Amino acid sequence: MNIHRDALSNSDIPIIFAKKMQTENNVEIMQPHNKIRILTLNMHKGFTALNRRFILPELREAVRTLSTDIVFLQEVHGTQHEHAARFSNWPSTSQYEFLADSMWPEYSYGRNAIYPQGDHGNALLSKFPIIRYQNLNVSIGRIEQRGLLHSVLRVPTGIPSDHKEVHAICVHLGLRENHRRRQLEQLCQLVDALPETETIIIAGDFNDWRKRADAVLAGSGFKEAFVNEFGTSAKSFPARFPLFCLDRVYVRNATTHNPEVLQRQPWSHLSDHAPLSVEIHL
Repeated sequence: MNIHRDALSNSDIPIIFAKKMQTENNVEIMQPHNKIRILTLNMHKGFTALNRRFILPELREAVRTLSTDIVFLQEVHGTQHEHAARFSNWPSTSQYEFLADSMWPEYSYGRNAIYPQGDHGNALLSKFPIIRYQNLNVSIGRIEQRGLLHSVLRVPTGIPSDHKEVHAICVHLGLRENHRRRQLEQLCQLVDALPETETIIIAGDFNDWRKRADAVLAGSGFKEAFVNEFGTSAKSFPARFPLFCLDRVYVRNATTHNPEVLQRQPWSHLSDHAPLSVEIHL
C-alpha cells in the first residue's frame, strides 16, 4: 500500500491508493469485452441502516453472485481499529480487499476521511487492469470529506495486443446543495480535461435528491443510465423503501442497457442505499 499526496487536493489529507496486480491465471480479463456490467453501492461501511448490524461478509457473498466487471463503492473503511476489536468477524484486511477477494484482481482506494480510529473513502474493484489512478479531494470545509476516485482501466478489444482505455470515476458528493454544486463543477473540470473520444463512466452517491446533476453533466456530454431508459433517475434511498434519487450512473462515448435497482432481499438489508446495476456497451 502506497501513500500519495494528491497534487490537485486543497487539503492536507493524504490519499491512500491500493492496487492488486493481475494474476497469471486470470484469463477472463484477456478476452474481448464490448459489454461490461457495473455495480455502484454506498456500502455504509459494512453496516445495516442505523448501524444495527455488521454485515460485510453477507454483502461480499451477495456481490459475488452478480456477473459484475467493475464495482464502484462509497463509504468503505480502509482501517477502523475500534471496530476491529469489537466485532469478531471484522476482516483482517481493508474492507475493499476483503470484498475484492479472488473475484476482482485489481482495486484502487481513495482515502477521503481520516480520524483517530481509522479512515474511509471510495474504492473501485475491477476485473480489468488498472493502469493509473488518482483521488481528487473535493471536500468543502472540514466537516464533510469527499472525493472523486479516478481510475483508468485497460479493457481488451479482441484485437491482439490492443485495448481500450476506460475512465471510471467513483463519486461521493456532499449533503449540502451548495457543496454539491461546487463539487460538480470540479467533476466537470476533470472530465472536460480528458480526451473527447475516450469512454468515461461516472458512478456513485451524488446525494442529488433535487436531480440537479443531470443538466450539469449533460453539458459535458454525459447521459444518465436510468434517465435514458425510464425518463427519470433511480430511487435508491432508503434501501428498504426507496424514495429518494441519490445514486447515479453516467456515461460518455458508451451506451447503457438494462439498468436495475437492486432493492429486494438480500440487498434491502445490506446497506442504507440500494445498489444500481447497469450494462454498458463500449
